[in-house]
Amino acid sequence: MRADMHIHTTASDGTWDPAQVVTAVCNAGIEFFAISDHDSVANVEETRRLADAAGLRFVSGVELNSTKDGHNYHILGYGIDTNNRQLLELCRHNQKLLEQKDDDSVQNLIDRGWPLSMEEFAQYSYDPHRGGWKALAYLQDKNLCGDVNDFFRRIFTAENNLGFPDFPSIGEVVKVIHDAGGIAICAHLASDFHGAGMQEYLPRLVDENLDGFECYHSGHSVENSRLLAHFCRRHKLYISGGSDCHGNFVPTRHLGIPKIRTEMLYLPWLQ
Repeated sequence: MRADMHIHTTASDGTWDPAQVVTAVCNAGIEFFAISDHDSVANVEETRRLADAAGLRFVSGVELNSTKDGHNYHILGYGIDTNNRQLLELCRHNQKLLEQKDDDSVQNLIDRGWPLSMEEFAQYSYDPHRGGWKALAYLQDKNLCGDVNDFFRRIFTAENNLGFPDFPSIGEVVKVIHDAGGIAICAHLASDFHGAGMQEYLPRLVDENLDGFECYHSGHSVENSRLLAHFCRRHKLYISGGSDCHGNFVPTRHLGIPKIRTEMLYLPWLQ
């Protein structure tokens, strides 16, 4: 079966709602998939209902922010109980950190002389189907920012004293995922999101209680995917993979790319 285990929806920063995701999955010939929104499970059960009706195999998922040694890691939780109290509390906690970072980012830019208003930002709202998050949409509508790449290249930088908040530790996040009945997978370790790359960060994670890694990802080279899958097989860790598609929000990520078949993966639902 074709598989894509990393898809975002309007519950976080994607442009597709559950019905649009299922339609796109069907059109792409994908039969086994998960949605994994940032710190949210709001669209999981609706997507499950629609996937079941379409005859697709679906796994509940979430992508949780964590911090280790000042570096941001994304931990995918698969097979989680979306009603688990601790999981929902962690999602709310991380969402509040991100909302505060939005406020701090706009205030920081105001302090640097940007023509913005905290009062206006507090009242600002946007259509989630456009993707992204509040501060990005606000800056775009003020004609001060282009796409998401422009935001991270020119605005959300150390030079502007902006960066990710300190999220709970990897160990805390993994424990919540396990207590919610799921498995914990480190996302896109070999992508440019991690800057120095897999060779730098993989050794830092060997002592964490992770269940596996996302070996196949739109931001991974073929060679790094091969090496990471070999590492997982050698250490009997789960192997996942996905496009990290955000609908139309991130133009370089497309549903079903890289092409993944279920025999490339090692996950409990495929045994």
